[in-house]
Amino acid sequence: MNGIYYYLIAFAVIWILVGIFHEKLSNHGVELNFPVVMWKTKRLRGLISRISNFSPTFWRWYMNVGIIVAFGAMIFITWTLISSIPSVLETPSVSIVIPGVEMPGSSIYVPFFYGLIALASVLIVHEFSHGIQAIGEKISIKSIGLLLFAILPGAFVEPDEEELNKAKRSSRLRVYAAGSMANITLALIAILLVSLISAGIPSYFAEDGIQIDRVVSDSPSDGVLKEGMVLEAIDNHEITDADSYTKIVSSFSPGDNVSVKTDQGTYSITLGENPNNDSVGFFGLQANKHFVLVNDSLGPLPWILFELLELFQWVFMLNLGIGLFNLLPLKPLDGGYMLEILLSYKLSEEVYKPIVNALSVVMAMIIVFSLVAGFI
Repeated sequence: MNGIYYYLIAFAVIWILVGIFHEKLSNHGVELNFPVVMWKTKRLRGLISRISNFSPTFWRWYMNVGIIVAFGAMIFITWTLISSIPSVLETPSVSIVIPGVEMPGSSIYVPFFYGLIALASVLIVHEFSHGIQAIGEKISIKSIGLLLFAILPGAFVEPDEEELNKAKRSSRLRVYAAGSMANITLALIAILLVSLISAGIPSYFAEDGIQIDRVVSDSPSDGVLKEGMVLEAIDNHEITDADSYTKIVSSFSPGDNVSVKTDQGTYSITLGENPNNDSVGFFGLQANKHFVLVNDSLGPLPWILFELLELFQWVFMLNLGIGLFNLLPLKPLDGGYMLEILLSYKLSEEVYKPIVNALSVVMAMIIVFSLVAGFI
């Protein structure tokens, strides 16, 4: 059963329960305004205030740097999105991230467990940072909560809009930059941890071939090969490491019938067309290095290094990807509001608002086009 159906069932149950018990749930901060369900609370405002008041000077200067980083990242992600247009039909640059679900057109599959933890880190760090900076700029927080837009989950920190609009432009820039700056910072911490863990793995393990991590649904290997199998050879070409595996699989063409030798037997597969290059044969496998424990001084404990490695890899990828995406010059994303504030230093409202609105439409069209191209 495709993972998307579990999400649809879960969200349908949520909508039904909220619809039936709406009056009772409204006493506990639940609001229903189709297609949005929101749960608001004031309980975490004290925690955010304590964090903000711990070192106001640090947060202010941290976000001063964050403004510069955010605008640099805005230029980078905008250029990346625009430059991807010519190849969007082959490799869509934008994809919806749903842990445990294979999204059409996306070469990235986010595993359910690690994906949920990583996605939670994105939301918590992003929204809490908005709140921490808002408090530091003397802007009140009305509520904190979770939302469900149709079937898309999210989180929010709700500042006092009147106070936010009256705040200095530099203050508003810091508040809007805070979320993505926190995501980028967490991504850097995660990739540092990935590097440290990777450096420690050779002390306990030795590389021993390639292991299948995932078999793509409806691919040539689906129903033939299985997760966990160790690849030993393909058409009598021995697989010893990642380099030999990459070289071998890229040498085949669509329609080739190949023999795949694994630690669980030998199988025959007729290759399809690679979604990213129709001249290359497609197995439909996601594989990684296979290791054996050679230093058992700590017993089986070192195996947890691989679990931590995968977790921090996804924390890095999702925080960086979503953090950068949020800086696109597109309202209602933070990047759209930041660009609007920046232009207001030199332009009147009658000039900068139409500019940002037009740019938002263009960015939205590119994103929708990329998403649709993925499904096609």
